[in-house]
Amino acid sequence: MSMNGNLVELRDLKMYFPIKSGVLFDRHVGDIKAVDGISLEIKRGETLGLVGESGCGKSTVGRTILRLYEPTDGTILFEGKDITRLGERDLRPLRRQMQMIFQDPYSSLNPRHSVGRIVGEPIWTHGVASRRAANRQVPELLRIVGLPADAGSRYPHEFSGGQRQRVGLARALALNPDLIVADEPVSALDVSIQAQIINLLERLQSEFDLTYLFIAHDLAVVRHISDRIAVMYLGTIVEVSPAEELYENPLHPYTKSLLTAVPIPDPEVERKRERILLAGDLPSPANPPHACRFHTRCPYIQPTRCTTDVPELRKLADGHVAACHWAEDIKEGRIQPKKVEPVVQEPLIAPPPELPPV
Repeated sequence: MSMNGNLVELRDLKMYFPIKSGVLFDRHVGDIKAVDGISLEIKRGETLGLVGESGCGKSTVGRTILRLYEPTDGTILFEGKDITRLGERDLRPLRRQMQMIFQDPYSSLNPRHSVGRIVGEPIWTHGVASRRAANRQVPELLRIVGLPADAGSRYPHEFSGGQRQRVGLARALALNPDLIVADEPVSALDVSIQAQIINLLERLQSEFDLTYLFIAHDLAVVRHISDRIAVMYLGTIVEVSPAEELYENPLHPYTKSLLTAVPIPDPEVERKRERILLAGDLPSPANPPHACRFHTRCPYIQPTRCTTDVPELRKLADGHVAACHWAEDIKEGRIQPKKVEPVVQEPLIAPPPELPPV
């Protein structure tokens, strides 16, 4: 365990995917900057929520931490040990301490293998126990995640989406890991089932002393399960805060806009509150805007600094950091958002021409 209580530390982590061109795709013409210089800590025993729009790089962060991707630059520390450049042989013992739950509970399970084999395979593959001993542990793992013991003899297609996600969770728990990266684990499930899986994750965390990196785009779900939340935009971290503090007092304009899009189950409040609409589309991660990456869509943009200076993550309250030049002025109401008129889409099919009167 690292001296400062952090299980995972990321320092200026970058993950670029090359863009190839030419007849043989042998010419390097650019990079998709999926993760572009983020620094983040995950404390032992906590749940860190990682949120942002689709394409912002949050899933890439999780996979890079687990070394499913080879980082382009930066440092990954796990329990104080630098694992950024470890080879496969040195990584193998660490794989037991880091597991992943995938977004799609069906495609992440081998349809040709029984649930018993899917759950027990990590145990004997990593040499923790023999195949026979691993098979004896499967019923208990299935019971822990709320599945009947006889589920081990059945196949993934025989289960519902929520049950398949429980199988994935049992597989992740099989090696008694310290860290679980949950990559949008409930986004493919019905709302009623989402609550069951979230409650199960919370119970297992307290029971097995787990640490979660919970990746999602549903801010309501993240609020329920997270101790702290990090907000990503176009490959960078723009705000990190304790969960309740982020919802009560968002400081970055992007976070504010995300929160105004979350529906509130009160018609009176929903009718009166003002939405913050963002202009334009998400820029390409192959060519992100210079200076503040959010300035092309920000309703609070100012003529100075926003387009010339890169904002640093600054401490603005206890445990609350944000990357915005004008966070204090926005909070105090000295800068008001500009009104963005929603774009009226032209109909895809033109109406038929009017016929002359007979």
